[in-house]
Amino acid sequence: MDCIFCKIVNKEIPSSVVYEDDKALAFNDIAPQAPVHIIIIPKIHVTTVAELDDMDVIRDLYYVMKKIAEEKGIAETGYRIVVNHGKDAGQAVPHLHFHLLGGRPLKWPPG
Repeated sequence: MDCIFCKIVNKEIPSSVVYEDDKALAFNDIAPQAPVHIIIIPKIHVTTVAELDDMDVIRDLYYVMKKIAEEKGIAETGYRIVVNHGKDAGQAVPHLHFHLLGGRPLKWPPG
C-alpha cells in the first residue's frame, strides 16, 4: 500500500510519536498550525469516516484525543478537533485522521 500514514504505522517512515496502542497512533504534525498540533489515526487503513464500518474506531480515537489533550495541558483551556472528508474539504492524505489543535486561542473561521 502506498499510504503515507500506513507507512508511519508500519514504522517505514519515522514520526514524532505522542501516543500509540494496538488500535491508534498519534504523532506531531510536520507543519503545525498551533503549539499543539497532533495527528491521530487508526492503525487500520480506512480512507474516510464514510467508509468506516466499525464506529468503535471513532470512539477509540476520541478517547486518545481526550487523553492527549489532558497530557498536553489543553483540556482546561480548550482545543479543536478537525477531520476533513475528501479533497474538497482539504483531506490531503487518504487515510482517516483527526487533527488535535490547541495551546493558543483559535479563531473561527480558521485563518
